[in-house]
Amino acid sequence: MTVITPAVLDDLAPGGVLHAAINFGNPVLAQRGPGGEPQGVSVALATALADELGVTLEMRTFDAAGKVFAALEEGAWSLAFLAIEPVREAQINFSEPYVIIEGTYLVAQESPYHSVADLDQAGLKLAVGKGAAYDLFLTRTLQHAQLERAETSAGAVDLFFEQGLDAAAGVRQPLQKIADADPRYRVLEDTFTSIRQAMAVPRGREAGAAYVRAFVERKKAEGFVQAALQQSGQADVTVAP
Repeated sequence: MTVITPAVLDDLAPGGVLHAAINFGNPVLAQRGPGGEPQGVSVALATALADELGVTLEMRTFDAAGKVFAALEEGAWSLAFLAIEPVREAQINFSEPYVIIEGTYLVAQESPYHSVADLDQAGLKLAVGKGAAYDLFLTRTLQHAQLERAETSAGAVDLFFEQGLDAAAGVRQPLQKIADADPRYRVLEDTFTSIRQAMAVPRGREAGAAYVRAFVERKKAEGFVQAALQQSGQADVTVAP
């Protein structure tokens, strides 16, 4: 186990409290329990880290990754769970990923589009959650199609429905649940990116970041991440190597 130094505690839990940002916008990582309480693999990891450090855990919940990132400037959290993205790395120290999530599209059943490449055409409009990892990726890589941004990833699907857009971008598992429940829609078989979900610490907190990097590797090796995914109904998600 990595040594818990005063610098680690100052970085991660100033005042003896670990403030962890939990993003409900990605239901693979966090969900609301029967009483509305946060649960999922990110909650399990935050709880395990607080226990290991011997500090109190305070979870601050958000409905979109973009809002988690924006809250960094307010000092709202000392630990978060975000996808590794170049535009975020100037302000965040990331661990190695703990899970790999596929980004793909939801389309209408009768749509002529059968691969992600088919959707990068002039005149096509694609719904996406503002500031999500797939928004950032598609902003960098799309050459022709236009992105229509909703406040959250769930809102992007609503926008796709309401405005009759060509596709909704998002995480495969929740999109597939929508398609399974409504035969008017389907999910493309291929992906536009593999999203590397990691634990995140604000830049400048080097001791804390080093501790979190080691913590993630230990939890993957112990089978903790896989078990937490299974317990939260996400057994089909890939644990990062």
